[in-house]
Amino acid sequence: MTASEAPRTACILTGYRPEDGFLAAELNPPPPECVWHDKGAEQPDQRYGPGVGYQQWLAVDARTGTVWFGDVDWRAPREDAEDRLPGVPRKALGDGLLPAPGVLVQLLSHMTHDERRGCSWRFFTAEELHALALRVLPAVQRLVDSIHRSGPAGELEWSAEAATAWEDIERVATHAFPASREVVWPRLLMTPAPAWRVEVGAFLESNPDLCDPAWESATDAELDAYADFRPESGYGGVPGRVCLAAGRQIEDGFTFYGHRAALYAHRARAWDGRTPMDACTWLERTEAGRRTWEAAKPLGATLADVPDCVLSMLADSFQSAAQEEGLALMGLPAYLRRLRAEEREAVDRQLVREGEEVERLENMLRDFRAARNRTVTRILTWADGRTDEEIARLASTSPECVGDWRARLGEDQTAQPAEPRSAGVPGDS
Repeated sequence: MTASEAPRTACILTGYRPEDGFLAAELNPPPPECVWHDKGAEQPDQRYGPGVGYQQWLAVDARTGTVWFGDVDWRAPREDAEDRLPGVPRKALGDGLLPAPGVLVQLLSHMTHDERRGCSWRFFTAEELHALALRVLPAVQRLVDSIHRSGPAGELEWSAEAATAWEDIERVATHAFPASREVVWPRLLMTPAPAWRVEVGAFLESNPDLCDPAWESATDAELDAYADFRPESGYGGVPGRVCLAAGRQIEDGFTFYGHRAALYAHRARAWDGRTPMDACTWLERTEAGRRTWEAAKPLGATLADVPDCVLSMLADSFQSAAQEEGLALMGLPAYLRRLRAEEREAVDRQLVREGEEVERLENMLRDFRAARNRTVTRILTWADGRTDEEIARLASTSPECVGDWRARLGEDQTAQPAEPRSAGVPGDS
């Protein structure tokens, strides 16, 4: 049984029950003289007593359904009050993954106000907090039963049902103080998830044309990255990404839940009971994978020379071969693209080396040509009767080039001959 399949029953944590003597519930409310409100005080920091920052809380472990309660030290600075809580208040979370360890905190209100008595504070006893914990257990059970759990570790992600269940918990944890000063908690309601809360899985089921075939062989990391889409405007997550790619518009007013869970579920349906395996592991470390790889290598070519269409055909071929063994390869397209990119980078490095060598040889050739030109000029100035053919044979060039050079010297015997094009003998190539 995996982490996401283990049964869970909402319950109050041991040590927070009357039968345990509330051994773990150490509540330390401030004394009455530290809790007051003086609205006539001149300085803002003198209007409230030091004890009004005292906070009691109800904690829910969304992984297991465990509920407990407690408080924070009223003498500690208020700025770091949330750091001393066992979990994260719902208001501080989005609708994506819950931070580990998945503990949610409902902060309890203590202040009431009426015209006759003004502001007053009422702190709860361990018995009263235990009674509240009992009241919320059905909603906690609904939460842990409906919250999404993805991946091998069963990482938590809000669902429409779980978000609604938490709102029910918030509602029942908002007390009232009638004239009798007895605590009155609202009746717990199991509110249906409203229509504006939409599961991404249901959205994709209604729009199958928006599903990307690449999800079927994507790794966990690739699916997580795809689900984590945060545009500056418009819808994020999976619906926002697929609709942006398809040029579709989503109506305003909806909130989507279960982005990551929907992609994992889509991939699991595509696997159809096959065992997932990393594509790199199968192709490089198993006999069947290596044999399939050798048989599928493009004849006379490397992956560097393969276009996208051939890469897709290779991926389909590998996936089919793995399917015969009851396997589903994860990350296969990305793995093949990475191999091709590595081979192309090697070709790039080869081109750099070849370019550097060509540049070195061209510089060397330019120097030799300049030296030869100077030597030809020197011999021509001797005017010792040698023909153009004789000098050309010595210089490994054509008689026409030597003739052109001789003509130039004849035009201006006193001037230094100009360099021919490309720093060579005229007409030399």
